[in-house]
Amino acid sequence: MHSPVKWLARLAEFVHHYLLWLLIGSYTVAAVLPYPGLWLRSVDFGNWFPDWQIHLSLPSILLSALLFNAGLGVLPQRLWQLVHRPFILLVGVLANLILPVAFILGTATTMQLWHNPREVQEILVGLALIASMPIAGSSTAWVQNADGDLALSIGLVIFSTCLSPITTPLVLHAVGWMADGQYATALHELASGGISGFLAIYVLLPSILGIGTRMILNAGWFHHLRPILKLGSSIVLLILCYANAALALPQTVARPDWDYLAIMLVIVLAMCGTGFVMGAVVGRVFRVDSAQRSSLMFGLGMNNNGTGLVVAAGALAQFPAVMVPVIFYNLIQHFVAAFVDRYWLKTND
Repeated sequence: MHSPVKWLARLAEFVHHYLLWLLIGSYTVAAVLPYPGLWLRSVDFGNWFPDWQIHLSLPSILLSALLFNAGLGVLPQRLWQLVHRPFILLVGVLANLILPVAFILGTATTMQLWHNPREVQEILVGLALIASMPIAGSSTAWVQNADGDLALSIGLVIFSTCLSPITTPLVLHAVGWMADGQYATALHELASGGISGFLAIYVLLPSILGIGTRMILNAGWFHHLRPILKLGSSIVLLILCYANAALALPQTVARPDWDYLAIMLVIVLAMCGTGFVMGAVVGRVFRVDSAQRSSLMFGLGMNNNGTGLVVAAGALAQFPAVMVPVIFYNLIQHFVAAFVDRYWLKTND
């Protein structure tokens, strides 16, 4: 391995090891220095092609790059292993669709007692964005670290992503019926508008292209490119989180509503924790082994909130506060994953 490649590999491992803290740092910078992030969000490469009438925002392109990179990381032989376990894969995808909506229904009923109806609606819309997104690709890294069933984990990510142009509008409509006023209208319009096309173009297509590229890519080439791809994914993720958070966090920090932030934190933590618990419950009900149960837990507890932030920043920019629950969840899911990996799985296997 040449020294530049070795240096990149070490840098990629460093960034990956401290990625959670770097995410916290990117959100902190967004809160106190939002202007570069707002500029990044305003960049539209579609302006370069005025006759085409297309919208190519920089965050959308970065999201596509992130998903293409994730597709490159999928081993083709792992996909063939999924043929032997379609039932538990289907159960996991259905659980990821149904359980979050049930949680939001319970939250909407309980939050009727909250003193500020606007805050209730903002939380519901934020939870809708979280629940409607496919399973996070980062869940596979936690599954691998926990010696879980990586093939099942990859299958959950891929199939939830493939179904997202259909399932995301369904979830948004479902929560839209629980919401009120302009927030309900915004969710229904988002579900009926271009969200399916957005997910198909910027999430599903890059993922498939990444998988296809990996199938034809020489193994030796991929081995040398891997440190660059790994580092690139981390950098793109940090830029995306910073640019999208720049829209919501400065206002939250400038005028903090502490009881609102506290109840939001409790709800988001409960939603994430419920996902992990239900993954364990589903695993026990269907009597899968501990490796498959780990995959279900991380899959049901972790969502692709990078996509959720891009969607919220683009389509719901008039309600910047709805991004705060998504930002909270993006951080909390990794803390909960670390807790589950270190304390739960080690004591329950």
